[in-house]
Amino acid sequence: MNYLNVSKASDLKDKKERFVYRLFEILPGFLSFGTLFFAVFFSWKEPVLVGIFIILFDIYWILKLLYLSFHQISTFLKMQKNLKRDWQKEIEKFPDWKKIYHLIILPFYKEGKEIIEDSLNSLLKTNYPKDKMIVVLSGEERVKERAEKIGEELEKEFSGKFFKFLFLLHPSNIPGEIPCKGSNFNFALKKAIEKIIKPLNLSPENVIVSNFDVDTRPYPDYFLCLTFTYLATKKRERASYQPIPLFNNNIWEAPAFSRVVAISASFWQMMQQERPDALVSYASHSIPLSVLEKIDYPYNVVSDDSRIFWKTFLFYNGDYRVIPLFYPVSMDAVVGKNFCQTIINQYRQQRRWAWGCNDIPFVLFGFLKNKNIPLSKKLWHSFNIIEGFWNWATASLMIAFLGWLPLLLGGKEFNVTLFSYNLPRTTRNLMTLAMFGMLIGSFLSFLLLPKREKNYKRSFLISFFAQWLLLPFCLIIFGSIPALDAQLRLLFGKYLGFWSTEKVRKYVS
Repeated sequence: MNYLNVSKASDLKDKKERFVYRLFEILPGFLSFGTLFFAVFFSWKEPVLVGIFIILFDIYWILKLLYLSFHQISTFLKMQKNLKRDWQKEIEKFPDWKKIYHLIILPFYKEGKEIIEDSLNSLLKTNYPKDKMIVVLSGEERVKERAEKIGEELEKEFSGKFFKFLFLLHPSNIPGEIPCKGSNFNFALKKAIEKIIKPLNLSPENVIVSNFDVDTRPYPDYFLCLTFTYLATKKRERASYQPIPLFNNNIWEAPAFSRVVAISASFWQMMQQERPDALVSYASHSIPLSVLEKIDYPYNVVSDDSRIFWKTFLFYNGDYRVIPLFYPVSMDAVVGKNFCQTIINQYRQQRRWAWGCNDIPFVLFGFLKNKNIPLSKKLWHSFNIIEGFWNWATASLMIAFLGWLPLLLGGKEFNVTLFSYNLPRTTRNLMTLAMFGMLIGSFLSFLLLPKREKNYKRSFLISFFAQWLLLPFCLIIFGSIPALDAQLRLLFGKYLGFWSTEKVRKYVS
């Protein structure tokens, strides 16, 4: 099953396989740019057909928005219920729950000590027994002097507060790796097994590994909830476990557009929790050690969090899933050293996330290679991943501009028709209905706000609601455009390297 470690077409030695994989790499960009090209072309040649299409497309998106909004509300209510639930009482239904250890790995690169310290303190504040928690802090040799200084200081501060605390440096230039979070995690996991798990003879079935971004702060009962869900799940070792990422650690310090993007990302993940058949591991997530002993964590791709799901899905012939926890962890919104840098960082982060389109050729090629996965699963997941990245790249642009293109390009003959007169008004009215979803988002985002810092004025709350007027622009500038950027790179084989999002907690005016 060597194809499970393929990161790009050139990794394949067989010419035919390399050709097929390359076609799959071209597919996402071909579909997205082809859609936009034909939207313009047919607005010129067949403006009436395009007008009908955009009305149907807007109706489709309104129905989809309503569908997802109900999922969002449902997830929010379940999350609120889980936040109030007595997880200590729940977990005691399993007499052997104290046998479960949690291995938490925090890879870091250039993040400041205060970022990592906040995350470690949040682990200490959780309600799970600390003598069952193993923490591995893994820096990068590329910044050896800085990483060693931070790591050694934190090791001295926290080493006696958990069952085990291990500080490591991930070596540079390991053959086959790319410098990224995934390769750091893969190295740290192997060292933790070698130095802690095996010497203590801990059973892999009793160890849950949490791959956390270094800014991740779990809510107090996270590990109790995770342990309960793990023990209550049938075929528990054929699943990953996904919390809800709330990008609100520094939400009071983020500029308006960054808040909109961050909250929108949280909302999307909330919606996905209600769609477990389409849920893929994302950002900070947890996996049984028994799985990771069989499958190498991705060390040569940018989007390691989603790739580990697809690797395990293929390895287990489709018998693998992601279990939603309906319980949150908090992470950072994008904040740069100044306003302009925040814009640049936000774009780069979105482009890196959009580079997940690189999973499309991996999944489609894997489905060709693996004959044991049911065809229905192959078709469903193929459609879901292709449609998702296609929508990401094109939907916002088509909704914003396609209603006007027939008027601009359709010529005089079309512009004198009653249909041309009503087209922009019809699309405008349909999009007004879509404001329902934005109102739900605005209200829920307010309820998800962390406690207000003393130095922020109440007028901030007014701007917090007004920020949603930026949503259409954010969906294009930090949605469609970086997605098209990523797909264009993949189309031409210009593979994107890993970019670590800068972590700054400083008010941006």
